[in-house]
Amino acid sequence: MIHVNNFANGALNPAFSYVVSCVGCFLGLRCTTRARAYQGAARARWLTLAALSIGTTGIWVMHFIAMLGFAIPGETIRYNVPFTILSMVIAVIVVGIGVFIVGFSRRAGNGPLVLGGTILGLGVASMHYLGMGAVRVDASLSYNYALVAASVIIAVIAGTAALWMALRLDSVLSTFIASLIAGVAVNGMHYTGMAAVRAHAVPGLVVSTADTASATAFLLPLILGLSGVGFIFSALIALSPTAAEIVEESELMKRIGQSQAARSQTAQSQPAQGQAGRREPQGWRPPPPQPYQPYQAPRDEPGPDEPGSLFRPRRPSDRALASIGR
Repeated sequence: MIHVNNFANGALNPAFSYVVSCVGCFLGLRCTTRARAYQGAARARWLTLAALSIGTTGIWVMHFIAMLGFAIPGETIRYNVPFTILSMVIAVIVVGIGVFIVGFSRRAGNGPLVLGGTILGLGVASMHYLGMGAVRVDASLSYNYALVAASVIIAVIAGTAALWMALRLDSVLSTFIASLIAGVAVNGMHYTGMAAVRAHAVPGLVVSTADTASATAFLLPLILGLSGVGFIFSALIALSPTAAEIVEESELMKRIGQSQAARSQTAQSQPAQGQAGRREPQGWRPPPPQPYQPYQAPRDEPGPDEPGSLFRPRRPSDRALASIGR
């Protein structure tokens, strides 16, 4: 058996792969939280962006950055280009299935979360071992199946935890902490799977190098490009409104639209009422002018035709007294 070195460049590859994985997971989690603020096609777009972020930067780029530190003494490692690209496509598709199950599920409980997390974890494991299948080296590679099973279990747990965090977290700080945890899980899965690799020398074995490329010629430019895009989008998403702010703004705009519609209906109904009843809109008008009348002091007694009261009884008028005198 040939000794396999997963840390040919020391701590550089594990550290860089961890940072890039955290960036991809952070971007994917932020996109998932924004998807909760929308419905229909808008939600699907955000979930697609989340799948692209986690599948490419969070998982695939992390895997091949770590693979740059993979070395077998005396062997030149090359990668089959179609298999390498296929591993990235599978990572994005399977991650997308997982986030769409959780993002569009109408079922209550943890069933969709467990199902989506299991699919996501199996997708991460499939990407890892398909990426290992892209390795071309003049040696025979085998695996310790106990460690392979352990790596798959870690991937499923990491995928479920990532989806749980995507559903529960809203703030930038909490998502940042969650991405740090997700980065540990993804890197733990990778290096557990790499610890399962066994290399055996096979005399006379010649591996075909058709459709292959070296890591520096093929992987390095692709890794740097995807990493740069991930860092830029992470900064933009971090500065954009949160899901709660998006919902609040949507409700505010809805109330403003309803208020404007009500005012428009009121303005249209008032002219119609004026034409039907020929009434002008009600408003303050000055009272009509009254003719001038001289001031008359109030009388202490009621008039002849006025009824008396308990405290001011009616007195007979002069006309009534003259008729009595007759």
